[in-house]
Amino acid sequence: MNDKINNINDTSDVCFEEALGKLEVIVKLLEKGELKLEDSLDKFAQGVALSQLCLAKLTVAEKKIDKILQKEQGILVEKPLLFNEEKSKC
Repeated sequence: MNDKINNINDTSDVCFEEALGKLEVIVKLLEKGELKLEDSLDKFAQGVALSQLCLAKLTVAEKKIDKILQKEQGILVEKPLLFNEEKSKC
């Protein structure tokens, strides 16, 4: 578990699934309530950064999906995105 905690700080070149996994680790740590205040604040800041990273990656994915769903006339077809919570490798 300590390896996971130490690797949370590095968000460069992290795929969506890794970022989400790191975010889940942070949430579990914060929910336990065993961290010191400063450590909790640090983990919270890391969690916010990871959630923003996930949101950015989802936005890019949504735009790609919109392009794929264009009709022949060039009209975008809007469909709700359904996300599967299955874990996949990056």
